[in-house]
Amino acid sequence: MVKQTTTRRNTKRLGTEDQLQGGRIPPQAPDLEEAVLGAMMLEKNAYTSVLEILKPEAFYEQKHEIIFRACRELFERGDPIDILTVTAELRKTGELESVGGAYYITQLTNRIASAANVEYHARIISEKHIQRELIRISREINDEAFEDGADALGLLDTAQQKIFEVSEGTISRDVEKIDDLLKKTIKNLEAIKDHENTLTGVPSGFVELDRETSGWQKSDLVIIAARPGMGKTAFALTVARNAAVDFAKSIAVFSLEMSGEQLVSRLISGETEIISQKMRNGDLTPQEWERLNTKISGLAEAKIFIDDTPGISVFELKAKCRRLKAQQGIDMIIIDYLQLMRGEDSKGQGNREQEIGYISRSLKGLAKELHVPVIALAQLSRAVETRGGTKKPMLSDLRESGSIEQDADMVMFLYRPEYYQITEFEDGMPTQGLAEIMLAKHRHGAVRDFRVRFQGEFAKFTDIDGMGGMPEGGGNFSFSEDQGVQTITLQSRMNDNDYEEPPF
Repeated sequence: MVKQTTTRRNTKRLGTEDQLQGGRIPPQAPDLEEAVLGAMMLEKNAYTSVLEILKPEAFYEQKHEIIFRACRELFERGDPIDILTVTAELRKTGELESVGGAYYITQLTNRIASAANVEYHARIISEKHIQRELIRISREINDEAFEDGADALGLLDTAQQKIFEVSEGTISRDVEKIDDLLKKTIKNLEAIKDHENTLTGVPSGFVELDRETSGWQKSDLVIIAARPGMGKTAFALTVARNAAVDFAKSIAVFSLEMSGEQLVSRLISGETEIISQKMRNGDLTPQEWERLNTKISGLAEAKIFIDDTPGISVFELKAKCRRLKAQQGIDMIIIDYLQLMRGEDSKGQGNREQEIGYISRSLKGLAKELHVPVIALAQLSRAVETRGGTKKPMLSDLRESGSIEQDADMVMFLYRPEYYQITEFEDGMPTQGLAEIMLAKHRHGAVRDFRVRFQGEFAKFTDIDGMGGMPEGGGNFSFSEDQGVQTITLQSRMNDNDYEEPPF
């Protein structure tokens, strides 16, 4: 039986009615399509030059799309791309006659003398494809906007998402066969197999946490939950600072509770280790002013983008994140905190629990759409306070909606027994200045608890030297990125001084 391949969806190509509307033909460059295909079969390096520029759907002529797919299949198998191999591949799939036969394949190579300008030609083809997609999207939005009872905010959100997807080089994700996904997975494993302690996501700066999670993973929704006073905001700012300053990541922070100036003041306190109270009063010694001016240079160069819009809606958040992704290439999004967000009235969520469920689903969708981790802080219910014993939080304590637990890829609790006048952990270790990070849900790994140091006077968290936060014998931690392998040293300072607990 002859194997038949799936043809492109009709939605990807402007039809005859679209071409005739207004007497205009869609943007296209069939002559350049022929030149690019001919160059790919003429010189072996031509395909790699256009690999990141062109996708099969970028070709206007369907026969050119079929030929390009055949070339891509040969490339993925490691076979050479030339007239004979392309002809054989199309004959095997039963598509040779549909593209004009072996004669047409041969004619493609006769149209050019070399592949010198193949990349330039490919970019023009890509631009024509983008123009056609914009025309198609505009007409779809136009038709929907004329419908009675159209949801204006929902329509605007859809329009923004489609335009963003065009800018990202893809309109939608096709269904993928498992063998394609296996290839991608094996390739990722091969890239990291030779390195221990490899971080595949955005580093948190906490060695034990990064060792367990391999960093904050792309497309993950991470919930960091705690009762008031545990230091949620301080932990989020520490994570943002570590990723941006130590690892040069681009971080977006949406603060619904505190102003941008307050967040920056906390960041400065943590960076300079000048007590927050002195920062608020401006009562700094000359030495502290000198330390401040010296230490904040790293923060000044960090790519941290802060938005302090109170009560931001899901729609506004998504629009701003898409713009930041397109303009700044953000690597992670932090939201402080989830229960202060608003859903959209037009979505008809009903009660508050349903609205929180809608918000958590939207945040998970945003993480997948932008392919970045989204960290959302969340408030726990008062059930923790009324519970006896250690008052450790549980998943059932997530406030207002069980959807948060369902949608999240990871749920972490911050727990400081010292806050409840508990002086020792279960193993007898003193609780003074310490906090537990409790991995209560971890879709990609095990659940466990580990301890970090909380420096309340500086509003920050750090690893604990020699007590599980760092590897034995020092603070070295290796990690890998696309550019290669780097080794960093993360240092934390023990702080045994008594201090007045600031409100969190």
